[in-house]
Amino acid sequence: MPFPSPPWQLRGDLWLSLFRVPTGATDAVAGGWYGVAFVDYRDGSVLTYRELVVARAVRGGVVPRLTITAIWVDSEPSRDGGRALWAIPKELAELQVVLGRAGPVAHTTWSADIGRAPVAAARFISCPPPPLLRTPYSLTVLQHRPESGEPVLARASGSAKALPCLARWDFAVDGPLAWLRGRTPVGSLRLSDFRMTFGG
Repeated sequence: MPFPSPPWQLRGDLWLSLFRVPTGATDAVAGGWYGVAFVDYRDGSVLTYRELVVARAVRGGVVPRLTITAIWVDSEPSRDGGRALWAIPKELAELQVVLGRAGPVAHTTWSADIGRAPVAAARFISCPPPPLLRTPYSLTVLQHRPESGEPVLARASGSAKALPCLARWDFAVDGPLAWLRGRTPVGSLRLSDFRMTFGG
């Protein structure tokens, strides 16, 4: 299935939690700082789809650098483009989001499943603050092609309205993110109406 040429222009909403995994705590992954996020790429994006992504912070100079260790999307063009263009190991999954509100409090519930097998679910709670200024951001994603080990760098930049939130995660005990089960996020953010240029 065809996919868009780079760079990809994307916009939407992102719910992110930061986890610290001590070195030697698990054989599944290396120790370090991990970001886990559900993303809703909305109208105005080169592709509209949903995503669950896990990325590890790696050393890389002044601009933050991440390596995506696991990622699921509900779009075949996104999967195929991510793999072919930037060696991002995208897999397919069913992703669902439910948005709700009780007065000023926003409730957002996400889930990701592969077939009937759950991967992760999360619930986020946030209160809208006064109007937020858009904050610019820039980062680099470093991946390696599985067949050759060749490094692939993809730059991402844009702006978003950042809002702290509360998050509660549930990772399936026999799922691919079981190594995160029982861990408490260090902090969580909602990036509202983000805009991104990826792979430029």
